[in-house]
Amino acid sequence: MSIEARKEYLKAIRDRYQKADRKYKTTILNEFCAVCRYSRKYAIRVLNSKASMREKKPGRKVKYDAEFASHLKELWLLMGMICSKKMKVAMPTWMPFYLAQTEVSWSVQIKLKHISPATMDRVLKPFRAQAERRGLSTTRPDLLIKNKIPIKLMSGRDIKRPGFVEADTVAHCGDSISGFYASSLTMTDIYSGWTENRACWTKGKTPVLNSIKSIEEDLPFAMWGFACDNGTEFLNYELLDYFKRYRSVPVDFVRRRPYKKNDNAHVEQKNWTHVRQLFGYERFEDEKLLPLMNEIYLRWNTLNNFFIPVMKLESKTRVGAKIKKKYDEPQTPYQRLIECAELDDDEKEVLKNRYQTLNPIELRKGLNDKLQTFFQTVKRQKFKRVG
Repeated sequence: MSIEARKEYLKAIRDRYQKADRKYKTTILNEFCAVCRYSRKYAIRVLNSKASMREKKPGRKVKYDAEFASHLKELWLLMGMICSKKMKVAMPTWMPFYLAQTEVSWSVQIKLKHISPATMDRVLKPFRAQAERRGLSTTRPDLLIKNKIPIKLMSGRDIKRPGFVEADTVAHCGDSISGFYASSLTMTDIYSGWTENRACWTKGKTPVLNSIKSIEEDLPFAMWGFACDNGTEFLNYELLDYFKRYRSVPVDFVRRRPYKKNDNAHVEQKNWTHVRQLFGYERFEDEKLLPLMNEIYLRWNTLNNFFIPVMKLESKTRVGAKIKKKYDEPQTPYQRLIECAELDDDEKEVLKNRYQTLNPIELRKGLNDKLQTFFQTVKRQKFKRVG
C-alpha cells in the first residue's frame, strides 16, 4: 500500500477509533495493523494523535530554491546551454555583466559563486533539451583530385600552435537535398577551439572558396594547415591552388579518411554547437537570407570565441571495454590564444583591445533579436509559398 493510500485510510478511521468503545477499538486496531503492517504500539500512537497538516517538510532544508534556479537557468541560456563544467569556469567572467543588468540577492550571488558542476546538472535537469535530430549528408567525393591531397590524421595533442584548422559544411536543406538552398561553412582551430562560420549559397566550390577567404581574413592568427572531408566543395583545384600556389608559405592542405567522422571531430562537434543550435534543421531556400545569417554568425562567433570555455582532450586510456578520457581545465579560445607563446605580441594586443569592447549579455540580447527577425522572415516566406 502506498503512503498516500495509508494516509487516506488513516483519515477515514481515526475519528471512528477515537469515539469507539474498548471492544470496537480493538477490532479497528487489529484491522489497521493488518492492512498497513504497522506495529501495534505505533498504530495506537498514530490513531490517538490529532489530525493535523505537516507544517514542515521532512529532510534537509532546500538550499537551491526556485529563485536561485531561475537565475541559474537565465545564465545557462545566455551562455548558450553549455555543459556545467564549462559553465562553472565561465561564471566569474559572466557574473559582473549579469549583475549590472539584473537584480540578484546577495545569498543567490554566493550560491552562484560556490555551486559545483554536479549540482548545476541537478538544478538544470528539468530545463535541458531531450531530443536531437540528425541532418542529411550532402558530401560527394571527387576521385581524381584525391591523389594530390594526402590523407593525414592529427589530434589536438599533436598541435602546439594555432593556425591548423578543420573545415566542414552544413546543408540547410530541410528534409530534401534537391534544389538550391543555403549552406554554412565551419572552420575550427584545433589548438584553441577558435571557430568561425559563414553562410553561402549552395555548396559549390566557388561560394565555399569565397567563404574560406573571408574567414581567413578575420582569423587572429596565420593559417598553417587546413584539414577537410572528401566533399567536392573542398577537394577541387581552385582551393588547392589557393593554398599551394598563390602564397609565399603554402598551407598544409590535407584530407581525412572517408566515412570516418571522428577524424574531423573538432569541427564536427561545432556543426551542432555553432550551426544547428542556431538555425536548427529548417530549409532556407532564399538567397536574400545570407546577409542576415552572416550577421548572426558574427555575434555568435564573437560570443563563443571570447566568453564560452571549451575543453581539450588530454588523454584516452582503455580500461577493459571502456575508454577513460581526461580533459584539461576549460578555457575560452581567447584565453588559450593569449597564453600561447607562439602568438605574436601584436596579435595578442589586437585581441585584448577587442575583448575590452565586448559585453556578453549585450551580445546575447542582440543575437536573440537577430534570430527573432530571421525566423519571422523565414515564416513569412513559407506563408507566401503556401499561398
